[in-house]
Amino acid sequence: MKNNIIVGLDLGTTKVCAVIAEQTETNLKVLGFGVAPSNSLNKGLVANIAKTSQAILDALEVAKNQAGIEVKELNVGVAGEHITSLRHRNFVTINGEDDEITQSDLNRLKADVRTIKIPADRQILHIIPEEFSVDHQGGIDNPIGMCGSRLEAVNHVVLAAIPAIQNIKRSVEKAGYVVKDYILQPIASSVSVLEDNEKDLGVLLIDIGGGTTDIAIFHDNSIKHTKVFGVAGNQVTNDIRESLGIVTADAEQLKKDYGYATQEAIIKDETIYIKGTGARPNVKIPTTLLTQIISVRMKELFALIDNELRQSGLKNKIKAGVVLTGGGSLLRGCTELAQSILGLPCRIGVPLEFGDGLSDEIGSPEFATVSGLIKGVPGSTSSDTWGGTSDKAKKGSFSIKGFFKKVAEFFDEL
Repeated sequence: MKNNIIVGLDLGTTKVCAVIAEQTETNLKVLGFGVAPSNSLNKGLVANIAKTSQAILDALEVAKNQAGIEVKELNVGVAGEHITSLRHRNFVTINGEDDEITQSDLNRLKADVRTIKIPADRQILHIIPEEFSVDHQGGIDNPIGMCGSRLEAVNHVVLAAIPAIQNIKRSVEKAGYVVKDYILQPIASSVSVLEDNEKDLGVLLIDIGGGTTDIAIFHDNSIKHTKVFGVAGNQVTNDIRESLGIVTADAEQLKKDYGYATQEAIIKDETIYIKGTGARPNVKIPTTLLTQIISVRMKELFALIDNELRQSGLKNKIKAGVVLTGGGSLLRGCTELAQSILGLPCRIGVPLEFGDGLSDEIGSPEFATVSGLIKGVPGSTSSDTWGGTSDKAKKGSFSIKGFFKKVAEFFDEL
């Protein structure tokens, strides 16, 4: 496989998506895209390795036929309630020539993070630096080239359950491929749908999938918090199935065709005809009844997220509002419901900044994760280098950005 070819694989609860892209000098060109139905994952976890590997084969076969090339290595998305995160501060001393900080010092800093004590059944998925300090001068995003005797970092460390990762690895290898990198799904989605100014000002990403809902909070262009919830689109479908006594496929179709997240979003209160099963006769229900069933679960989801925001202490940092993405965000009235419960402005997030090729095929919120997987994420498990992405390090004892940050914090406390 060519070095400039990147493959993303999104293992969803309802479908497996694969994208093959080429990194050109100016952008990413989507060469192939494949989707295969899947029922072999449960809330982000592999429940059947044989079925998962077959879905991977099916999705990649379509993508490879479109691209006209063979591929081997994949960037694979990871989700599930087993995901946890923590903030960790560490430092190393600088002993190089003229006390100049180099990439090797950053590598030592990252290696030191890997020595922290974590549960025996967990592994580090990402080490993402929030900011660096040199000799106690903070607010530095890229310390390379600066001089000092002490390099310090505040890191966002994402942990995953080892069995969950192993089952993904075995599914991919059984399909005949190799995992190049594991990437947390909400982080991948954020790369795909968030704008830089949103991440700077403060934004909450909510990715509503089939089995899980993933959130990520960004502020000052750094990730501050991640969380995965086991409440998502499939739970809504199951509520419809149980309440109306219909099969899962029909419940899913009802949700897509007639579903609303709130009563206020209903444009026309139609009568919905439901075909009977077995001895059960055909019935008809109003759209308002279906909406009541859906609304209960969606309100629960956004209430869980709101509680997480309050516990994290970061809600007052979300100045740019909320970006909803994932297939579940397509439910009509979803943004309005989220806005009313979270008390923050909301918009739908679609994949951004793709070039030529088949990019239109993945220009929907349901493909936000797989779009991010081909863009790559700094601080992931297989990255050889680690550091800020800015061309300039922030120097000097006074920072305009730091001044306005203190002013904003002052008003937040009022």
